[in-house]
Amino acid sequence: MNGLPARRLLFVHAHPDDESINNGVTMAKYAAEGAHVALVTCTLGEEGEVIPAALAHLAADRDDALGAYRIGELAAAMGELGVTDHGFLGGPGRFRDSGMMGAEQNARPGSFWSADLDEAAGYLVEVIRRVRPQVLVTYDPDGGYGHPDHIQAHRVASRAAGLAADPGFGADLGAPHAIEKVYWNRVPRSVVEEGFARLRAEGGKGPFPGLAQPDDVPGVVADERITAEIGALDGEPYAAAKAAAMRAHATQIAVDGPFFALSNDLAQPLFAREYYELVSGRSGAPAGQRERDLFAGVSGGTGASGRSGGTGAGA
Repeated sequence: MNGLPARRLLFVHAHPDDESINNGVTMAKYAAEGAHVALVTCTLGEEGEVIPAALAHLAADRDDALGAYRIGELAAAMGELGVTDHGFLGGPGRFRDSGMMGAEQNARPGSFWSADLDEAAGYLVEVIRRVRPQVLVTYDPDGGYGHPDHIQAHRVASRAAGLAADPGFGADLGAPHAIEKVYWNRVPRSVVEEGFARLRAEGGKGPFPGLAQPDDVPGVVADERITAEIGALDGEPYAAAKAAAMRAHATQIAVDGPFFALSNDLAQPLFAREYYELVSGRSGAPAGQRERDLFAGVSGGTGASGRSGGTGAGA
């Protein structure tokens, strides 16, 4: 349709780096296979802490220049993953990072947490109607770990998915489009526990001064809630691309082999396999089995390929 590949996949994330940590393997795999992979990031991540001492001046309480810097980090990360269609909700800086839950930044004018839901969703409707994805990936209602921007990203993505299919909404935003499948980012508890056991067996914490805990990993759920797994058969070749994309977010992430740490310097596993829970649409896997393709069962999606130019996901 309109020069787009047969398979089209949209990710909605809160800050630069969330996409690489959660979906780096998945994004690299589908981009390499010729699917149209689009990313919408809802804020610039202005309130993030800064790891390299040489860049500490970028922080919000100093030069407040971190957001602009993270635009470049995100572009570099997408280059590592082969993703050309990426942008910011409403344009760069339209919605500001809200800080952690309960922080005074939550209520600042322009913060994503305080944004009008329908206004924010309208920007995403325009992207959905342009990209026309069969598959949408975002967070669960808790945002994976309770961060206000993650929660708001879930709300905006959910609202926009409904509005995009409504012919009575936003005639100027493009033709209506119904997304066939919606997934939430997940990690099965057994995988998290195995990853931390491996970390301990390989030296405990490596170059990092401390060790995170399984409950520090966002989106951990019981294994039986996982409905899709990307990487078990063919994800490992894309693990290096994921690690490189995470390294590109150098203000936020330090990567060492199969492990990484955020600004808290607590080591945690870097997962080469990524997991999802299907929350809308029909599974393409046999009963009792996990999908190994997010496009399984979608209209004309499975096995299709081809490329096209970017569509400007952040418009």
